[in-house]
Amino acid sequence: MALLFKTTSPHAALWRSELIRLVPGLDIRFFPEIGDKRDIDCAVVWAPPHGLLATLPGLKLIISLGAGVDHLLADPALPRRVPIMRLIDPHMVAQMSEYLMLQVLRLHRRDLTYQAQQRERVWREHVQRPAAERRVGILGLGRYGADAAMKLKGLGFDVAGWSRSAKSLDGIRCFAGDAGLAALLKRTDILICLLPLTQETAGILDQRAFALLPRGAAIVNVGRGGHLVEADLLAALDGDQLDAAILDVFGEEPLPEDHPFWRHPRIVMTPHVAAATNPPTAAAIVADAINRMREGRPIADLVDFEREY
Repeated sequence: MALLFKTTSPHAALWRSELIRLVPGLDIRFFPEIGDKRDIDCAVVWAPPHGLLATLPGLKLIISLGAGVDHLLADPALPRRVPIMRLIDPHMVAQMSEYLMLQVLRLHRRDLTYQAQQRERVWREHVQRPAAERRVGILGLGRYGADAAMKLKGLGFDVAGWSRSAKSLDGIRCFAGDAGLAALLKRTDILICLLPLTQETAGILDQRAFALLPRGAAIVNVGRGGHLVEADLLAALDGDQLDAAILDVFGEEPLPEDHPFWRHPRIVMTPHVAAATNPPTAAAIVADAINRMREGRPIADLVDFEREY
């Protein structure tokens, strides 16, 4: 029995020490050093090369090093007989909410405008609306979205959310389905995307969605780059339909140096850091899943292949 570990994180040594501490005697093989592929019964991975997982005949569990699994489902050779677990770490959920509170507050308090004024040495005060008059809409009401919704509500914002199927959150107006999406967009000043990337949600942040938002709205995308139609965003910003965009995820990462997002005055970018995987807390979740797999016990947060998350 052996574990295959593949990550783009610089913290491989920390992962090794944490997992061995939690699962004594664990045989960990860090890609590309695999050894005998027949030994591998569990793969803990982020963006593995297409076809790799299909070469592991004894594979019993795949663990995604993040909440998203689009990097796995995009593999045409993915062995769909093998269950996939999404990594849902309370530490990462808290990180995401921190990031979203930061970005919503900077949009609400017109931080981009005041930064631009500082660069131009302009001293000008702007009218500040109360938080209760700023309508925040969240696409995706899973654990990340629900946590962010409640914390933003705690800051005084008027928060609503949308999901594919009906949800209920205390004090949060919840929308669902196609009709619900249009209704949410029409009442949203700051739109947050926290959706999983699926065939249904790809390109959901497009010209049609932007046109439904009130003029001067802003977006925050922490889902996936594939949710955003980049040309439509630039057109909406340049046409003043949108006032600003804060982006943490992109269709190509790292973002090419010649990409127009780098130079746009109303776009703020961060390098996919809204909720980074944290080895000390995530390793305990991974270790528990390994033990459950090997003991034949139920495993939480398994992917529904039909829903793609």
